[in-house]
Amino acid sequence: MTAKMHEFADAAALAASLADEVAAQLETAIRDRGTASIAVSGGSTPKKFFEALATRDIDWGKVSVTLVDERFVPADSPRSNHLLVSTHLLKDKAAAAHFIPLYYEAPSIDEAAVIATEKTAGIGHPFDVAILGMGGDGHTASFFPHGNNLARALDLSRPRGVLTMQAEGAGEERLTFSFASLSDARFLALHIEGQGKKDVLEAAKAGSDETDMPIRAVLNRAASPLQIFWAP
Repeated sequence: MTAKMHEFADAAALAASLADEVAAQLETAIRDRGTASIAVSGGSTPKKFFEALATRDIDWGKVSVTLVDERFVPADSPRSNHLLVSTHLLKDKAAAAHFIPLYYEAPSIDEAAVIATEKTAGIGHPFDVAILGMGGDGHTASFFPHGNNLARALDLSRPRGVLTMQAEGAGEERLTFSFASLSDARFLALHIEGQGKKDVLEAAKAGSDETDMPIRAVLNRAASPLQIFWAP
């Protein structure tokens, strides 16, 4: 698989360029298929990108937005990716988008994963856009190093859907789309910022153990070309 690096002078320039590219991808999907789908990541890195994308003039009423992964916490928790997206993306013009969360109140996270798989079954075959992030430990989505469900999550032969993840570095239990659900996105991007993240990416490229640095699965086995967006 090929990966293309797009480097920018600063985070603001990256956010604007990524928003332009994603908007174009969503517009193309709407024109060609009538609807569009996008899966986005949480954390602090995407906030500027979300703010920029929310202002782009596309037919948001035909766009379904979901999360690449989520903590098993209610939507009003400050740790919730749902709250992050609601605050920074689902506003302005993008307020018209249809949001499909991954967290659902259920007796167990396993039952929540089943509900999330059912609720998202109508989108993402493949996703028009999937935006990944990466942690300093080399995790992406909720594919954490040595996570309890990592082998299953990274198995491209498994069905699409949402599964659970527990790992030492994850904090809360997680809900995450499988690699099979994200790998073939029509536009697959990795959004990272800072020299530290660039160094982690270089370390990932230099090795092959996916259980140690799961981002390697995306670098080496994703079905779609990976577009890497980086700024200092």
